[in-house]
Amino acid sequence: MAKHISNMNQLQAALMPIMLKMVDELAERVYETLNYFLQEYYNSYDPKSYRRQYDFLRSAVKVEPKIKGNKVTASVYIDTNYMDNYYNATGYQVATWGNQGLHGGLDAGSNTPHVWDDTMDNTVNNGELLKLAVEYLRSKGISVRA
Repeated sequence: MAKHISNMNQLQAALMPIMLKMVDELAERVYETLNYFLQEYYNSYDPKSYRRQYDFLRSAVKVEPKIKGNKVTASVYIDTNYMDNYYNATGYQVATWGNQGLHGGLDAGSNTPHVWDDTMDNTVNNGELLKLAVEYLRSKGISVRA
């Protein structure tokens, strides 16, 4: 059913539910990709000298999208505060090592992913999120050129 829109406020009101759902789907894709690379990080190394806590594996967070003024925002991040029981390392240090392909600060081989950078490369940097956004908008009847 067509909506009658006669001003920018009405246009914004009509688009916000679409944008909210689209941003949620895009954030979900980043969250899934981040969790994939966290799992690959754990799969790439089998420690012999310590027992894993698995906090880094479970550290990904997706914040539901929110409308802020005329924008819709969502966040996906690694919760470094969640990782508070590591010996001689902060959660931030563990996340940094994970993004450098290091386990406990040590290079454990070339097959270790760089967790955050690989997530960004496989969602934002390769155009995947843009493609998904365009597909989503088109599925809602919004003409988009890419």
